[in-house]
Amino acid sequence: MSAPAHQRSRQSLVYFGVTALLAVTAATAQVATGAPGATGIDASGSYQQEVQACMTGRTQQDRETCLKEARNAQADKKRGLLDNAGAQFQANAAARCDVLAGEEKAACQARVMGYGNTSGSVAGGGVLREVETVVMPEGRSSVTIEPKTSDPVVLVPATK
Repeated sequence: MSAPAHQRSRQSLVYFGVTALLAVTAATAQVATGAPGATGIDASGSYQQEVQACMTGRTQQDRETCLKEARNAQADKKRGLLDNAGAQFQANAAARCDVLAGEEKAACQARVMGYGNTSGSVAGGGVLREVETVVMPEGRSSVTIEPKTSDPVVLVPATK
C-alpha cells in the first residue's frame, strides 16, 4: 500500500470514528432529559404548560408533533376522555400481577406496592423494580434470613 493510500485509509477511519461518536452523543442527548419533570409535561393536563414545553424544546418530540399532541390531549380532556383524576393506577398495576402465581405473584405485588429497589427512568428506556424474595422451605415453621438489602424481604411459603 502506498503512503497516500495509507494516509487516506487512516483519515477515513478517523472520520468514521468522529461520526460514530457524534451519533452516540446525539442519541444519548435525546434519551437523557435531566431531572424528573424537566420536560414540562405533567399529568395536570395544562395546555399552556404543554405548549410552552413544546416551544422551548423540552420534549423529545419535534415541535410540530408536540403541538399536535398537546392539541389532541386538550380536545380529549374537553370531551371527558382524558381524566387521570379518578384513575385507579394502583389497582391497574396490581391487576398486572394476577396472571402470576405463588412466589412470582407475591414479589410482583411487593414491587407494585413500592417495596424493594427502583432504578432507571421511562425516558432512559424503563423503570426496573426489584425485591428480595425468600422462599420458606417446605416443612419449616421458621427461617432465619440475612437480607441483602435494607428494604423489607418478601417471605413466601414453598409451593407443593
